Amino acid sequence: MNRIGRRSALRTGAGAALAGALTAGCTHPDPAPKPSAAPVVTGSPPVRPGPDLPAPPPHRFPGLPVEIVHGPRNHPAVALTFHGQGDPATARALLDEAERAGARITVLAVGTWLDEHPALARRILDGGHDLGNHTLRHLDVCSLPEAEAYAEITGCAQRLRRLTGSIGSWFRPSRARHATPLVQRLATRAGYPHTLSYDVDSRDFTAPGARAVTSTVAAQVERGSVVSLHFGYADTVAALPALLDELDRRGLRAVTTTELLT
Repeated sequence: MNRIGRRSALRTGAGAALAGALTAGCTHPDPAPKPSAAPVVTGSPPVRPGPDLPAPPPHRFPGLPVEIVHGPRNHPAVALTFHGQGDPATARALLDEAERAGARITVLAVGTWLDEHPALARRILDGGHDLGNHTLRHLDVCSLPEAEAYAEITGCAQRLRRLTGSIGSWFRPSRARHATPLVQRLATRAGYPHTLSYDVDSRDFTAPGARAVTSTVAAQVERGSVVSLHFGYADTVAALPALLDELDRRGLRAVTTTELLT
């Protein structure tokens, strides 16, 4: 049986487990995307963290811009990135569904969410996924005064370090598609060489239904895309099998952001 067939066979059992999960996730404005420089692919293959290994540190990719919007367009891979907060059962269901399909994702976790559900940090890493920083309290970090914005970044970084031994692989600003120059500088000061944006917005935080999530992503995704999704919505989990099938049909693999850029 091929990969699509295996995924289809799993949908019936997975759907029953996922149908009841729905909770508020991250919302943010949807400004027009900025143009980004063509990526230069550098770096070494990522090491999979395990129960006794610390999380990988932030990644530095010489030649790439400070803000990463997408990966190289010449490789058949995409990064599915998830804003990490909401019902932990929904998060675990999404991780399970991704792993059944052999997909790897990137989770940008909110610090207070990690306070409430600390075991999820290790769960994410042990599944072979990237884990990063989405600020401490999920405020509009780009509108905060400098000291408060820095505290939001470092507050989440401290929690990640305490739980995993690292401040996380990536930083993404909360409630903003793009980091301001100030927030980029603060993130660099906190230890993150790059801020992570995206070129595909699923709009799943509007709770449009699973079919709409899949079709929105399918209409925009291409080689090297970084897709914005959320843990806090049952629609997103329900959409994942069909979305992965569509990527598979196009010959695209779902990989971590680290793998996408390596």
